[in-house]
Order: sequence, then C-alpha cells, then structure tokens
Amino acid sequence: MKIRKAELLVSCPRASFFPESSRPEVAFLGRSNVGKSSLLNALVQRKQLAHTSSTPGKTRMIHFFEVEGDAGECTLVDLPGYGWARVSRSERNSWQHLVEGYLEKRSQLCKAILLQDIRRDLSEDEMLLLDWLAEREIDALLVFTKADKLKNMQRKKRVAVLRAQLGERKVTNIVTSSEKRQGLDEVWRSIRECTEEWKRATASALE
Repeated sequence: MKIRKAELLVSCPRASFFPESSRPEVAFLGRSNVGKSSLLNALVQRKQLAHTSSTPGKTRMIHFFEVEGDAGECTLVDLPGYGWARVSRSERNSWQHLVEGYLEKRSQLCKAILLQDIRRDLSEDEMLLLDWLAEREIDALLVFTKADKLKNMQRKKRVAVLRAQLGERKVTNIVTSSEKRQGLDEVWRSIRECTEEWKRATASALE
C-alpha cells in the first residue's frame, strides 16, 4: 500500500465537532496502551501522525485522519482507549458516551477494528464490545498486536488460545506487529474491501 497523503483532519472532544465527510471511515478501538497509535502510524507510514505514549489513556478525544493511497481515499478514526487508564469514573463515562455515540450514529463508518495485545487474554470488555458491534451489524475486525514480543511458537500458541476464547463469535482476526510491519497488508486489504463496498452502497442509494 503506497500512501500519498496522511494527515490529521480534526480532534473531537464531543459529537458536535465530528466533521462532515463523504469518505468511508474505519474506526480503531481497544484497551489503553494496546498499540493503536503505533499501528495507525505503521499503516500510513508516518512516525508521529498519531501520537504514541506509554501513559494509558492519553487519547481522550476522537481523532480523524484523512488518508489517500493506492487503495483510494478513506478516513481512519482513532477512538479513546478503555480499561485501566488512571482517570476518574465520570471521565470514563464521558468517553464511553462519546465512543458509543460515534459507533452507533456515524453513517460513514464501514468497519470497526478492535485491537488486542497478543500476550493478554480477551477480557469481558472485549467480548461485550464484539457482541455490541455484532448486535448493531457493525463489521468488525480483530487485530492481535505486538506479535514481535513473542517467539514464533509462543505466538502460535497465543493465537490459538485467543481464537478459542472467541467461542462461536465469527470475527476475522489478523496477527500484526507495528515494529516488524507484520500483517499490515492484510489489514489494508480488509480496509480496502469494506471501503469499496461502502462506496458502492452509497452510490447505489443515490441513484
């Protein structure tokens, strides 16, 4: 995937700030410090488009990134992390309201990509989120991050464990490493398929 343009469009603390857009959007979500910013930077081949931090909970707004490349035009959306970020309950509740409002009401959304650290078990948070997306018929992709942190056999065992934890949930999953650029082409392929389908459906609705 050759990237011609990748830039921050806007950062939104509230839904009223969401930009008007005719481009398909792909949302990235996951536990705090799971590697969302690192994956976004790796996908668009930029070092600091999305700011990375070792401090959980750094992303407190929804960030919209406009991307143009061989696969066409789309917007990648970085949603606030959830989980063990050291913030107040009221702030976590406001994040949840913002994120769920985006996912439920954003007509441009064509896919939600849930990131999961390959070294960690899927928690109730991830299971509930996958079920929540499925109930609303939001196409989901599960991406296992930080694969480079494990040796090959360990990595295979962890993938098998995580897939078993999904149970009967039919969710496509991809193993990635932002450091080694592993799995990025597969992620882009999934993004391209959903954005093209969204564009066809949008064009058909306008006829």
